Amino acid sequence: MGQKENTIFGIYPVQEAISSDIVVDKLFVQKDSSNPKIEEILKTIEKSDISISHVPSEKLNRLTKGNHQGIVAITSPISFHSIEEIVEKVLASEKNPLFLVLDQISDVRNFGAIIRTAECTGVDAIIIQKKGGAPVTGDTVKTSAGAIFKIPICKVDHIKDAIFYLQASNIETISATEKTDQSVYDLDLKKPVAIIMGSEGKGISKSILNLVDHKAALPLKGDINSLNVSVACGAFLYEVIRQRSL
Repeated sequence: MGQKENTIFGIYPVQEAISSDIVVDKLFVQKDSSNPKIEEILKTIEKSDISISHVPSEKLNRLTKGNHQGIVAITSPISFHSIEEIVEKVLASEKNPLFLVLDQISDVRNFGAIIRTAECTGVDAIIIQKKGGAPVTGDTVKTSAGAIFKIPICKVDHIKDAIFYLQASNIETISATEKTDQSVYDLDLKKPVAIIMGSEGKGISKSILNLVDHKAALPLKGDINSLNVSVACGAFLYEVIRQRSL
């Protein structure tokens, strides 16, 4: 199942999808469009969780071979949750909750691999930003090996909002970054924690690094100074398991 099977294109089909029970994850809109019908759609979803990207027509042509009329919707096979709902539920039932925050992971296969590892390591929920990250596509589902249906995914307006909310809920926030001398192995991960992973190219944004409780790195012994984000995420999450199993 690839992204083509998750696309709806054309003004009226997209309107119908938005007004139905179909979960629309992302909209691609032709950036020079002045179509009032498209403006009407954008106004309708103003306060929704749907991410919007204004792109050249060439991008829309790559997404679909049909007459897209300047708009393509990417549908999601899952529904998303609010962070307040999930954190409150987890705190009521878990002694040591574990959350995973993804700061604009852009590759759908990395996203799927991370979801799979998160489910295997007992992560209670994954938190992503509404805009800027990878959509949930068929490739995400496939790479996650179905784990995406077993773990709640929350969307927030900004990752900063998630950091503030988690900290206010007495959950320590830990960013995975090479910009620190602090090793993840020296941190106490037995308490309620949220691990933050950054995007493939830029890592965690500077504004987020300034907010978190701890910065932590993995030791790298070779000549290459970084790991694939899904691999690094697995190393961090399994260190949580190791410490909590002692």
